[in-house]
Amino acid sequence: MRTAPTALAAALLAALTLTACSSGDGDGGGDDGKTSAAPAESGKGAAACTAAKASFEIGPSSAAPAAGDEGAVPVTVTNKSGAACVLKGTADVEMTVGERSWPVGAQQGVSKDTEVTVEDGQAVSFAISYVRGVAGDAKKGATVDKLNFRLPGDSKVNSYDWPDPEIAFTSGGTLEAKVGPFLPVGD
Repeated sequence: MRTAPTALAAALLAALTLTACSSGDGDGGGDDGKTSAAPAESGKGAAACTAAKASFEIGPSSAAPAAGDEGAVPVTVTNKSGAACVLKGTADVEMTVGERSWPVGAQQGVSKDTEVTVEDGQAVSFAISYVRGVAGDAKKGATVDKLNFRLPGDSKVNSYDWPDPEIAFTSGGTLEAKVGPFLPVGD
C-alpha cells in the first residue's frame, strides 16, 4: 500500500518535535517562524552554520520496503564551531545518478524563513523522504548514487552515498522526494 510522502515526513516531524518539546525550555512564545535548539537569547547575532565547522551523519534510514512505499533518510548536522550558529530555511539537496542530477525541493509548508539556532556541540537533523521506485525499471525510478547537499547560505557541497533503494519518478519526471526542516535532536 502506498503512503503519501508527507505522511512519513509528518510522523518524523512529530517524533522529533515531541523530543524537542521535552527539553523544557519553557519559553511558551508564539510561532514567529523561528525555532531554536537552544534558548532564544543564546543565538542572537550568531553566524550561519557552515560545513567547515560541522560534522554530518547520514542515517540510519527507514528504507521503503517495496515499490510505492515511503522511506526516509535523516541527515544529522552537529555544530563544531565553538559558538552558536544559525540555519535558515532548508538544506539545498540534489540526488545524482552518474552524470544526471535532480534537485530535491522542500516539503510542502516548510518555510525558507524558519531559523534554527544551534549551540556548539548540539545537533539538528533534516530528513529526505521519498517513494521507492520499481527495481530495474528506469522509466519508473532511479537508482540514486549520491546524496549531495549544502547547508543554507554555504557553498560547500557535502556528498554521500545514497543508502536506500531506488526512488520513484513523479509524473513530471522529477524524483518523488522532499527535504524536511531542520529539527533539534535529543533533549
